[in-house]
Amino acid sequence: MKEEKVYLLSIAGFDPSGGAGILADIKTFEANKIHGLGVCTAITFQNDAEFEGVNWVKEEDIIRQLEVLLKKFSVKWVKIGLIENFTVLKNIILFLKKHDPEINIIWDPILRASAGFVFHNKVERKELIDTCIDIYLITPNLIEIKKLIPEMDEESAAEFLSHYCNVLLKGGHGTGDMARDILFEQKQKSLFEAEKVKAHKHGTGCVLSSAILSNLAKGYELKDACKEGKEYVTDFIKSDNSLLGFHYV
Repeated sequence: MKEEKVYLLSIAGFDPSGGAGILADIKTFEANKIHGLGVCTAITFQNDAEFEGVNWVKEEDIIRQLEVLLKKFSVKWVKIGLIENFTVLKNIILFLKKHDPEINIIWDPILRASAGFVFHNKVERKELIDTCIDIYLITPNLIEIKKLIPEMDEESAAEFLSHYCNVLLKGGHGTGDMARDILFEQKQKSLFEAEKVKAHKHGTGCVLSSAILSNLAKGYELKDACKEGKEYVTDFIKSDNSLLGFHYV
C-alpha cells in the first residue's frame, strides 16, 4: 500500500529576505524531507537587518487561502507565526479545528521583529488563555513570555501557561554562555542546553518551531522533537557568518 505523503502548513508572514516567516518555515520543512505548504498573513517590508513596516492580509483572505489548500491536502500539523491580532488568531484556529478537530497547532508568538518593530503592545489574559486551550504547543522566548504575562517571572509564566497547552520557553536571549530552553509538558519539565554560538541569525524562532513541527510530523514524542529541533537550529546558526543561515538537506 502506498504510504500517504505528509504535508506541513505554515501560516505566517512573508519576509522578502527569506530568513524568517513562510520562506524560512518551508525551507526548514523541506530540509527535514517533508513537503511544506504556506498561507500568507502579512507582507513585510524588511531585509535581514531592517524592518520598515507591514501590510496585513485580511482575515477573509487568509481563510480563503486555507480553504483551497485544505480542500486538496491532508494536513495534521500546522505552525502559526506572525498574526495581526488575537481575534484573527482565534478565528484561524477555530477554522482549522472545525475543518479537523484533531489538527495539531504550534503557535510561535511573534510580538516584535528582531530589528525592533513591535507588533502587539497589549495582551489580554483571557484572550491568551482562550488561545492556548486550542493549541498543542506555544514557543515564546524570554522577551515574548514577559510580554504575554508581565507580572510573573519568565519560568513562572511559562509554567502557568502549561496548564492550558505545552510550552517551550526559549532561552537564547538569556545571560551566560549556554542557550537554555525549558519544555513544560503537562507536569513535566525538560531542559535543553547548547553552547551559545557567536554568530547571530535572523529568523531562529521561526526555524526552531518549524523544525519541531517537522519532527512531530515524523512521529517523535514532544520532548525528542524539541531536542532534535534545538540541534537543527544550532546547526543553522553555525551555517554562515551573516544574518542569513543555510538549511542543509
